[in-house]
Amino acid sequence: MNEKTGFEGSYGGDNARISDATRLECKICWWVYDPRDGDPVWQIEPGTPFSALPEHWRCPNCDGDAEQFMVIDEPV
Repeated sequence: MNEKTGFEGSYGGDNARISDATRLECKICWWVYDPRDGDPVWQIEPGTPFSALPEHWRCPNCDGDAEQFMVIDEPV
């Protein structure tokens, strides 16, 4: 594992590595960002991909940084 790729399941802050439908999970509190739901705490509309979240967005549950989120590989 190198500094650029991070740990398995991490997108490493590289939005090109995730699709618009990708769900991601906070590695601190396990809260899931699902683009279909958006984020009511941050007033993010349903249908907003993770890659389109504002730069200042953080986990609404624990305030974790967006780059700390992990890709969920399970089918929905």
